[in-house]
Amino acid sequence: MLPGCGLAGTGWWCILRTTLLFLSSKDLYTAPDSCKERCEEPYNENDKCHCNAECEMYHNCCEDYYRHCQPGEHPWVMGGDPEAAREQLWDTKGLVTSMCPPVLMCICVGGPGQPPAHLSITLTFFLFLLCAGGEWAKEAAHTREGFSSRQDTITDEDLLHISEQLYQADHNKAQPTDITIKPQYQASPDETGDQEDRSPQPLYKYVNEKLFSKPTYASFIKLLDNYQRATGREEDVTAEELREQDSFLKEVMKTELMKKLFTFLHEKNRYGSKQEFVADLKEMWFGLYSRGDGERDSSGFEHVFSGEVKKGKVSGFHNWIRFYLLEKQGIINYFSHNFNGPWDTYPDVLGLQFSWDGFYKEVGSAFIGCSPEFEFGLYTLCFVARPGKACHLSLGGYSISIQTYAWTKSTYSNGKKYIATAYVISP
Repeated sequence: MLPGCGLAGTGWWCILRTTLLFLSSKDLYTAPDSCKERCEEPYNENDKCHCNAECEMYHNCCEDYYRHCQPGEHPWVMGGDPEAAREQLWDTKGLVTSMCPPVLMCICVGGPGQPPAHLSITLTFFLFLLCAGGEWAKEAAHTREGFSSRQDTITDEDLLHISEQLYQADHNKAQPTDITIKPQYQASPDETGDQEDRSPQPLYKYVNEKLFSKPTYASFIKLLDNYQRATGREEDVTAEELREQDSFLKEVMKTELMKKLFTFLHEKNRYGSKQEFVADLKEMWFGLYSRGDGERDSSGFEHVFSGEVKKGKVSGFHNWIRFYLLEKQGIINYFSHNFNGPWDTYPDVLGLQFSWDGFYKEVGSAFIGCSPEFEFGLYTLCFVARPGKACHLSLGGYSISIQTYAWTKSTYSNGKKYIATAYVISP
């Protein structure tokens, strides 16, 4: 029983635990690499994420930190259902409201003859919001920082709706007869790190390369050879490469898909004009930053679509066109897959293991058969709406989640952040 409040301890602590879980996840930052066999590893500034005790304080833990290093902590944040926990919190709103006077009195001044309760100011304020205006607090919890009005909020329902619209607007996607793949061996979670080639044949048996003559494909492919894959080497961007970036953005913005995305973000007050949107796309995706020792050696586009090599491992590389072109040249060796999406048409999703010229990718998720603008648009949507968090979407009636992260060590345009990575979350 909570001293001085006259409440049944079990029910109150259930509410308190749910509230604390909700609050603690809000600012949690995790990075895309793994903590497997890295727990309590000394801090290294070159690592993209960390696995020591301080990573929680600095919000730079790897995404599987709790699974490997703190089993049992934050179960729904790392491996359960955050939406279910959020709903549980709001289901208790009426109970909290009915208990508001005694609860707030207990929190703020303690019960009769009791010292002040030592609960955080944040928790106190949040409970006050539940009491004073439950619906307002619920909206605030879903609001992206800097956008406080109901009209500007991008809700989970908004994301489900707009993602279905973008899915239907992908008119340049491959048709079922355009691509034939042979996934072959399905690896278990324990096998993905073995670096063993369990699939004797290439992943792509056939691709209709007439797809690549479409303007968005052609302009996309021209960008893929503009980068040095090894991090730590300064990228030398030529005038021709800048023109290729502009050409790609021009072509994708002609599509219905990207027009729908801009209209949605414009209505949510993220961008005031198409020119502002395109300028921001160029910075967030193509702006250079350093993943190494100070050299401007990386960008969101290079990492996500072209792929990089860091510390002897493949980093990023989440694009099916890039994979196919390199596999055709004999530079990619497909090993296995660990996930195959439920779609019976394109785009589909595959989680796969492969070697790129001798460098290994343990789990690389990718859309298969989508247009360049589809990936580019979905990743942009999730980076704007849910940066650093799982972004829950719906494609053809099936649920899917995308994870994005911002590069936090450098910014552009008065504090805006570059894209560090974006990928489909595969089980």
